[in-house]
Amino acid sequence: MRIRSGCWGRSHGCPTARGDICQVTDASSLSIITRMEIAQAQRDVRETFLGGFAGQFVSALVWGASAAACTWHSFHLGELVLLLGGVFIFPLTQLMLWSMGHPHALPKGHPMNALGIQVAFSLSLNLPLLIGIAALRPAWFYPACMIAVGAHYLPFVFCYGMWQFAVLCGVLVTGGVAIAMYLPEPLSLGAWATAAVLMGFAFLSREVALRSGRRAAKSQGMEGVGEVE
Repeated sequence: MRIRSGCWGRSHGCPTARGDICQVTDASSLSIITRMEIAQAQRDVRETFLGGFAGQFVSALVWGASAAACTWHSFHLGELVLLLGGVFIFPLTQLMLWSMGHPHALPKGHPMNALGIQVAFSLSLNLPLLIGIAALRPAWFYPACMIAVGAHYLPFVFCYGMWQFAVLCGVLVTGGVAIAMYLPEPLSLGAWATAAVLMGFAFLSREVALRSGRRAAKSQGMEGVGEVE
């Protein structure tokens, strides 16, 4: 039985001349090719977004600005900075990548594009809940935001192929619950903590992505040598 498996271009390892349809001979081969395609898609995401470095860096700055506004002006200004600043995190992330001379978006038709959009919208759908919490229980606003943001990072484990995002999710969710229950004052504590965690993770994730890229380049180089021989 011959089974067709789609891919997204010759540059991603498609063995056919056209580069849009891969021919495999049986179900086990299809499973292997599917795993290879997923791994390549994850590598694309890591390389394009530097393991999430720019996104976490920009997010940390937004959280830090919100924490500063809450600490030295008012809670309501801090809330406004976080909610409005959050809207611009992705375009600012793309701008940062572009300013670094780095690709700032996945190619059109890439299989991870849809997942990224869904993850972004899932966080936006929490806004009515977060605004309601801010109105009824201000001390829970930043902890609730920590939980929402932490939970939205969990699908990144698959999207980036990086288990480190599960750790980030756990740290933010656990931290949000702990601050809400035991350290509700000062109000800005959750914002400062999140800014610090995201900034640290930004540089960690960049190192993971760069290391992964070096391993992939080394592996491809060894394969090229083998083909020549």
